[in-house]
Amino acid sequence: MRKVLTFIMAGGKGERLWPLTRDRVKPAVPFGGIYRIIDFTLSNCINSGLRRIFVLTQYKSASLQRHIRLGWNILPSELGQFIELLPAQQRVGESWYLGTADAIYQNLYTIDEEKPNEVLILSGDHIYKMNYYHMIDYHRRLEADVTIGIVELEKEKAVYLGMVEVDNEFRIINFKEKPTLEELNSLNKNKVYVSMGIYVFNTAILKDELIEDSQNENSSHDFGRDILPDMLKKNYRVLGYNFIDENKKQAQYWRDIGTIDAYYEANMDLVQVEPLFNLYDNDWPVRTYQEQFPPAKTVFSEEKSGRIGLVLDSLIANGCIVSGGKVCRSVLSYNVRINSFAEVYDSILMEGVNVSRYTKIKNAIIDKDVNIPTGEVIGYNLDQDKKRFFVTESGIVVVAKRTHI
Repeated sequence: MRKVLTFIMAGGKGERLWPLTRDRVKPAVPFGGIYRIIDFTLSNCINSGLRRIFVLTQYKSASLQRHIRLGWNILPSELGQFIELLPAQQRVGESWYLGTADAIYQNLYTIDEEKPNEVLILSGDHIYKMNYYHMIDYHRRLEADVTIGIVELEKEKAVYLGMVEVDNEFRIINFKEKPTLEELNSLNKNKVYVSMGIYVFNTAILKDELIEDSQNENSSHDFGRDILPDMLKKNYRVLGYNFIDENKKQAQYWRDIGTIDAYYEANMDLVQVEPLFNLYDNDWPVRTYQEQFPPAKTVFSEEKSGRIGLVLDSLIANGCIVSGGKVCRSVLSYNVRINSFAEVYDSILMEGVNVSRYTKIKNAIIDKDVNIPTGEVIGYNLDQDKKRFFVTESGIVVVAKRTHI
């Protein structure tokens, strides 16, 4: 694995995840109480034995940069190991990163310096567990020019991803970025293979393709739209690698949380009695930067008055105080305060949220540092909520960071 150089793409705007991405890039969005989304990709890298990692940033990256600096400065540089941020720098022209392929092209100098045999390219905005070593070994054994990580999903979910068709030997015969539902229905299948945004390239081939693409004025400079379809036309050996899950559950778990509804559902996966995604596997730890707060605490048990600090089927981070309120099937990040007679159901509350007395919240995402006033009601009257907050089609209410109510 010392001959592999890893790039994590972490510069996308994440427009479909607005307003959570109003102030931060998508991989920096909090998830699961104590994590950021990028922690899952980075943890996969460390658990897979990868030790030379560049994180490419561009859009509203201050929060992500701080998180990487505080939580992921864990590798010894004297051994040639690193997790290093690479912001857009206009190294090869006047433009910032124009697409995923252009982001790598503008950093070809790092490839020349590190001299890897293979380059692993990852997305920093998916939730899953995967041992990349097995995929790299597969790529080498079958002498592929490029290998694409693929997973089988319901075709309704593939419209935001890259659809992949393979032959009996898993050689890719067609790649279509963000296909229409009509194109998917024409396949007459309930499920299709989609790209996971994971690519293993032989270094020399990657460099040649990126240089050629950079000279094409009609290109969008994207791997899914341009590089990979072009390689298929040139008859390169392009293979698919079927996702092998390290989650130790019966069903495979890979989530593209590109929308508010998908993000909400993935968090709610964690509070089930039998969570679909396993955070408690010591053999595959998910690492992060741990904020310094005291232990979570519940306060009051006055059954006659109904003033009971109660938490059921929920994730509660350090620093939280549930003081005479009730929390059920919810995810609370650091330093959240639930005051007396307040009720929170099926919701995600991020760091520093204060829920005042007699407040009722359900089916909501409350971003950081929001004070919910006494007696406020959120999630019970969507028509009223739409006048003040963002509400998804499925009825999830999102209160943006530092909103004054």
